[in-house]
This record gives sequence, structure tokens and C-alpha cells, in this order.
Amino acid sequence: MLNQFSSSYPVLIKIKDKLLSFHKPIVMGVINFTDNSFYAGSRIREMNEIIETAGNMLQQGATIIDIGAVSTRHGSKLINTQEEVEILLPRLEELLQHFPEAIISVDTYHAETAKAAVELGAAMVNDISGGTIDKEMMPTVAKLQVPYIMMHMQGLPENMQENPHYENVVREVTEYFVERVDAARQTGIKDIIIDLGFGFGKSVEHNYQLLKALPLFNVFECPILCGLSRKSMINKVIKTKPETALNGTTVLNTIALLNGAQILRVHDVKEAIQAVELIEFYKHQSEE
Repeated sequence: MLNQFSSSYPVLIKIKDKLLSFHKPIVMGVINFTDNSFYAGSRIREMNEIIETAGNMLQQGATIIDIGAVSTRHGSKLINTQEEVEILLPRLEELLQHFPEAIISVDTYHAETAKAAVELGAAMVNDISGGTIDKEMMPTVAKLQVPYIMMHMQGLPENMQENPHYENVVREVTEYFVERVDAARQTGIKDIIIDLGFGFGKSVEHNYQLLKALPLFNVFECPILCGLSRKSMINKVIKTKPETALNGTTVLNTIALLNGAQILRVHDVKEAIQAVELIEFYKHQSEE
């Protein structure tokens, strides 16, 4: 029955003077311009390979391409804006020349980087810190008037997995978004997407508790993004590695879709699109 799975509100966000509808979930493809991202298959720095990868993702059905120049794996250090911009902007410019209609999201926690990227043509900002690393991020995004993805993270990437602790992870992450979503709206950000931050300052158990509680986060009336792709929450349970975790990723993406995820952030677009299509077909079947 359709109502069993549908959100109780219509979701539209404005991107590049167009309205993006979440009448069904969409897929965001990930490209990292770093040498130390946790999954080797996402580390791409050469321009011809970046163009080829983005083209394949778009052809396979990705709605958004998310690019980043900073590793946020456990143990990674924060980098300065100048270093980030020097890596990010030339590659962003080249991508936009090849794919001018593409929706490109920039993964950064620096307001200056976000501003420079959007002024160059990026359409969204994806901030792992929800505006807590750089206090100028929310005011900057509000001025830019682009959609803002805010993620929950306990600690910083360099220390986030050192014994993460919660009294009640679902309650505390909910409280975080109550404060952060309100702050974003008060600042003037109109289009907000929330990301529970799987793997960012959470134990394996915390991650699965949040995945199970995903429908509760519809209370914010914001699209929910799930980034589960090839993460340790898969590998620690079924004894795989990031390179062999595609099947586990598809299983968790399926659970996320059934629980109300509207965006899947993935390394493998084709398989995520297939999961979306199958779940959509399943949801629209009526009982005999």
C-alpha cells in the first residue's frame, strides 16, 4: 500500500532556477579528488578520469554529482581553504564545461570554499559539520540561496571514531537536527537536506539504530540523505572490505529506501538506481 511508504508532505527543492521533486528517491554519485578517501575506487584526480566517471554516473541515472577535495575518513586532519580550493575549483570548472546542465554538489566544511564553488557554478553545498566547523557557513549558504546538506557528526574526522558515546543515539541526533535545522532556517536557508552521518562518530550499533529509526526524521520535513556506500558498518558485520562491499551496500540502501530515504549518496550509481526502481515498483503494488 503506497501510504505505508510515502512521506506525508510533498518535497521540492530549488536548484538552478528549477524545482527538483522527490516524488521518488534520487541518487547522488560521489567523486573524491583526494588520495586517501576510505574507498580507493572513489579516489580520482586525473581530469580525463574525472570526466569519464562523471559522464558514466550521469548516464546511469545520477541526479547529482557530489565532489570533494578533502578526505573525511576517520583520522584525517582538517585542511585549510586555500589547499582545498586549489584542488577543487579547476576540476569543478572542467566538469561544468563538459556537463553544463549537471547538478554538482560541493562537499566542504569551509564557507569560503562553498562560496567560490557556487559562484563558479556548483548548485549545492554538502557540509559534514552542519555549520559547526565554520560558523560562517550558514550565513554564506543563505546568501548564496542554494540547497544545504547538513550532516550530524560527533567530534571531528580525526577523532570521531575514538569510542563514540551516546545515552540514546536516536534522541541525541534528533535534538541536534532540531537545533541545526532551526538555525539554518533562522539564517535564511530555504532548502535543507539532512544526513544522519552514518559512520561519523558512531559505533556499528549506533549506525543500525539510526537506520532503523530513519522514518522518525521525517518530522523535519526535509529530504533525508543516506550515505551508506561501502562503509565499515557493512564490513564489520559481514567481514568484507570497501572493495567487496557492493552487495552489502545495496542491502542497506534498500532498507534506507523502505524507511523513507529520498537521496542515496553512493559510489556505484547503476546498482543504486536499480534498487530505487525495484523499491518504487514494489511500493506501488496494491494488495489483492
